[in-house]
Amino acid sequence: MQKPFAITLDVGSSLANKTGSWRTERPVYVDRLPPCNAQCPAGEDIQGWLFHAESGDYEQAWRHLTRENPFPAIMGRVCYHTCEGACNRGKLDQAVGINSVEHFLGDEALKRGWAFEPPAQESGKHVLIVGAGPSGMSAAYHLRRLGHRVTVKEAGPLMGGMMRFGIPKYRLPRDVLDAEMQRIVAMGVQVELNAKVARIEDEMKAGRFDAAFLAVGAHIAKRAFIPAKDSSRILDAVAVLRSMEGEDKPMLGRRVVVYGGGNTAFDVARTAKRLGATEAVIVYRRNREKMPAHDFECEEALAEGVMVKWLSTIKQAGEGALTIEKMKLDDKGNPQPTGEFETLEADSLVLALGQDVDLSLLEGVPGLQVKDGVVQVDPKTMMTGYPGLFAGGDMVPADRNVTVAVGHGKKAARQIDAWLRDVALEPAPKHPLATFERLNPWYYSDAPKTMRPQLDAGRRSSSFDEVQGSLTEENALFEARRCLSCGNCFECDNCYGVCPDNAVIKLGPGNRFRFNLDYCKGCGVCASECPCGAIEMVPESI
Repeated sequence: MQKPFAITLDVGSSLANKTGSWRTERPVYVDRLPPCNAQCPAGEDIQGWLFHAESGDYEQAWRHLTRENPFPAIMGRVCYHTCEGACNRGKLDQAVGINSVEHFLGDEALKRGWAFEPPAQESGKHVLIVGAGPSGMSAAYHLRRLGHRVTVKEAGPLMGGMMRFGIPKYRLPRDVLDAEMQRIVAMGVQVELNAKVARIEDEMKAGRFDAAFLAVGAHIAKRAFIPAKDSSRILDAVAVLRSMEGEDKPMLGRRVVVYGGGNTAFDVARTAKRLGATEAVIVYRRNREKMPAHDFECEEALAEGVMVKWLSTIKQAGEGALTIEKMKLDDKGNPQPTGEFETLEADSLVLALGQDVDLSLLEGVPGLQVKDGVVQVDPKTMMTGYPGLFAGGDMVPADRNVTVAVGHGKKAARQIDAWLRDVALEPAPKHPLATFERLNPWYYSDAPKTMRPQLDAGRRSSSFDEVQGSLTEENALFEARRCLSCGNCFECDNCYGVCPDNAVIKLGPGNRFRFNLDYCKGCGVCASECPCGAIEMVPESI
């Protein structure tokens, strides 16, 4: 009997034909930098902690997050989450709610009492930090983790800096702020309150500090010349927000006008509504597109009844009224006067025109350079021109927000540690960016973003209760699982399943895969079907 032409091969007989010699290209697994990680000013490994969160291991997610940033509960409330603007998922449906998951993790840690581990060993070095705000306490945390003794001197009566005296309670509840500050103190950080440093050079010598980090916040309000009668009531935004922390709340009256277009202007106007003002009006000399405040701040303020007069400037302050001149933008976008005036009734005028830093403690320090009201530092090391003296946050040229300040504190702490050990700290090389074009979005199902609950507008304007709520555990888990894991293998088994040569070998959970190049023909199916763009085809070397 003749055998059929098509012979069924024995199991394993195809292994005899090593087709790897056919290829001209071969696949390699790569790691790429997720755009959210690349965007974060605090340097968080966002994709890394989201991976643990989507597995339901919230404590591990929190510990992974706090390797870089010790304030997840604070940041989940006040960070402007530019990471979400860079998120690749935003091109698919909506960006992952990174900030909302961070908010949940921060609150979960406070609820469950998770604490930071003390350093394994002491270095014997002593570092002075001036200012207990976001930058100073971030630096204190990272320096303490590295084993250094840390003393923080704060001029004010409480920790938190501008997070306490510049951010209203409805955005950042004080129990949350205090809890995350105290968790750092519990690591062995010494904090001295009401301890203003008059001269930093004398303080370093008197305390025999090995290095110092300057993290003084911008507490001094900028002024503008506005002709005013003696009876007119003019205040500055910083003083108004600061007085909210005391027993005596500011008396602003029923009709409050705020001059400025930044986030602080909206904070003051919203605070005025909560203090009982029937009218809170923001006067800004440009239009909405040009305002420095974030758009969501404007939207929330408008929902609470705050009014905005765009393209307007204040020319004179009188008794119970302001003279407003209408403006127009020229071809370059700069406001120009029109000669048209109107009267706006006001019991008080609050100036929200920016802040400066008190640099008097730097008097007499050799080698220090100050330009445009800020200290010049080496952008790589954060060190000033005086050896061993570092600076960050509002004191240096940079955007002024909590996230940037926290990142400065971490960076300075690591550079201070390197300086104390007399070594050069070289930044780790970065992977190439994981762009949307490298993803295979067909594999990801539609999953609309979960929105955090908000206090209704009626209750907002009558109390200082927190406006932004937190996700539930179920919602936080869902939101974390919306992450696309851009540019990094998450072991979905796609490559393993589509390889026609069985050339992909599984290495076990957490260990990813490897290619058996004896059998890989270099067809590229694995690379084209990888959802997250973690496989690249490279020319075969001979």
